[in-house]
Amino acid sequence: MRKSGILLPVSSLPSKYGIGTFSKEAYEFVDFLERAGQGFWQILPLGPTGYGDSPYQSFSTFAGNPYYIALEDLAEKGWLTKEECEECDFGGDNGYVDYEKIYLSRFRILRKAYERSGIGKEEDFHRFQEENRFWLEDYGLYMAVKNSFGARSWTEWEEDIRVRKPEAVEAYKEKYKEEIEFYQFQQYLFAKQWLALKAYANKKGIQIIGDIPIYVALDSADTWAAPELFQLDEECRPIGVAGCPPDAFSATGQLWGNPLYRWEYHKETGYEWWMRRIAYCYRLYDVVRIDHFRGFDEYYFIPYGDDTAEFGHWEKGPGYDIFKTMKEKVGKKPVIAEDLGYLTPSVLKLVKKTGYPGMKVLQFAFDDSEDSDYLTHKYNSNAVVYTGTHDNDTTVGWYGTLNRRDRAFAKRYLNIRSTKEIHWEFIRAALSSVADTAVIPMQDYLGLGAEARINIPSTLGDNWKWRLKKGQLDEGLAKRIREMTKLYGRLGEV
Repeated sequence: MRKSGILLPVSSLPSKYGIGTFSKEAYEFVDFLERAGQGFWQILPLGPTGYGDSPYQSFSTFAGNPYYIALEDLAEKGWLTKEECEECDFGGDNGYVDYEKIYLSRFRILRKAYERSGIGKEEDFHRFQEENRFWLEDYGLYMAVKNSFGARSWTEWEEDIRVRKPEAVEAYKEKYKEEIEFYQFQQYLFAKQWLALKAYANKKGIQIIGDIPIYVALDSADTWAAPELFQLDEECRPIGVAGCPPDAFSATGQLWGNPLYRWEYHKETGYEWWMRRIAYCYRLYDVVRIDHFRGFDEYYFIPYGDDTAEFGHWEKGPGYDIFKTMKEKVGKKPVIAEDLGYLTPSVLKLVKKTGYPGMKVLQFAFDDSEDSDYLTHKYNSNAVVYTGTHDNDTTVGWYGTLNRRDRAFAKRYLNIRSTKEIHWEFIRAALSSVADTAVIPMQDYLGLGAEARINIPSTLGDNWKWRLKKGQLDEGLAKRIREMTKLYGRLGEV
């Protein structure tokens, strides 16, 4: 069935208090999607973020970001007052997230709510703790201990707790009992609010496309709690880390720094950790986009300590075996394979064998060759087409940087007569393609320029910040999106 959706990170919603949350503005966005005839809302990973603010470098692959908890709900419960929320300094620009101010204010106000909540007496909270024990205990302890060491990575903690000596683990659990419960309280609120929002969207015929990063962060509860899953030495230091080799975009490659998996160990356990992780994702999302799909075929090994990715090499990943196991243990679930970048024959074979739709990005179509696989006449129906992703510039921003030859080719290919609303020409191309699914970033529907870009890969400081402003999503835009969606046979069920 042909459908379309909109890509908008939760952080980009126009909520109060400095960052997008699961507030009434999130519900209003779902209503907008319904009026616009959309079948999907695609978001970015929901995990708690650390240095660099990237949702792809999270303190936990299971936990949710406490920044997204709607403070209004806590005020309604009497755990906070409206005045207390408004007194916090969450930053002065409602078009961008000030992560430093959010970090300094959010946990302080959440602690007030925790202290007034009496959550330890709530049966529902205890039920949540029990159902999520397999990750929640380690996460709460990890965050409490991390705070006690001045927020340093676990690789810099004292040896007894760094290598999880049983007596040290028990001692820290006792010492930071209340702090651990505070972090579990945050996760309880996150889950309750997010699942309510997801249920609201599902009721309106809108499915959530979530994102599962292939790797976890070195500085994470997952790596600390289960070092046997990763290529670490006896001192729990990485042997090699993840990244990408040098290419036309980066002369020294990309050094991500994530620990690499011990795939042989995962295979021996029937991919138990992965199956648990994937099953958990389907509690949070309806469709899962698996990031960096190529890494399951072959992954790039960079020796730990290298300053660049230049001297890495490729090693074999688990291949189809992990997806075969997933289909057997988790079931045949909807997946999007992020198969962008240079694809070897073996990667193409793997994607085909899984049956998962790959991604097509229109911005990649218009290059010097004039023969790109991202040109719409080369698509098959089992694909998801985007004008751009969170890693691309907006379509308006990107089009302004095209050289004359590529721009002329784009005009010929798309039969562009006027560039006044160039973003709509590319949206039309995506929606009219044979790809079963089309996802358009919200910034492209709004015709915004480079100032609205979400992320520039391999850079720090100015990413993940852009936000919608109140009033940008009006009825005229919803009507126009719906008309074009209907024209190309993609109306979601409403």
